[in-house]
Amino acid sequence: MILLKIYNRTLRLASHAKSSYYLFVLSVAESSFFPIPPDVMLAPMCLAKPSRVWRFACITTIGSVLGGVLGYLIGKFSFEYIEPFIQKFGYMMAYQNAVNWFYDWGFWAILIAGFSPIPYKVFTIAAGVLNMAFLPFVIGSIIGRGSRFYLIAFLVRLFGDKIDFMLKKYMNIIGWGVLVLITITLVIINL
Repeated sequence: MILLKIYNRTLRLASHAKSSYYLFVLSVAESSFFPIPPDVMLAPMCLAKPSRVWRFACITTIGSVLGGVLGYLIGKFSFEYIEPFIQKFGYMMAYQNAVNWFYDWGFWAILIAGFSPIPYKVFTIAAGVLNMAFLPFVIGSIIGRGSRFYLIAFLVRLFGDKIDFMLKKYMNIIGWGVLVLITITLVIINL
């Protein structure tokens, strides 16, 4: 119930005069601790102002990567303080999976997490805990998050109002489908 209220509030902010600032703040927050992804604000903003879709995608990407850096720093310097919250909000299994992915895939883990519907914040924190090299972390975040948000902007620009329904209905399927394709590609490359 509380997540639905947060979601509806986020949608209302998309039409506000200062929506670009709210989009940036939401993008930073989601990558480090907030449960609502910026996609829910990015798509309506792109629908409302199709001529600014690339600007909105850029704002979302920059904010998300900066939030990822914040998550990385939280993991590196404050994990013992936030671990109870990870447990409380049901992210511990996702966190353990993130740790395993980093051991198995390294750089590719953050890139895939940045694009997919997997909770990116869990990966940013895990990257900090595991002392992932910072520059590859940032590069993977830029590629993963940028690909995701520019894809949304492109789809909105291409399909207009029709995409709103499609995004709401199929976003998880699209995200998981791309994740499977990337994973298959990585397995083939490593063989």
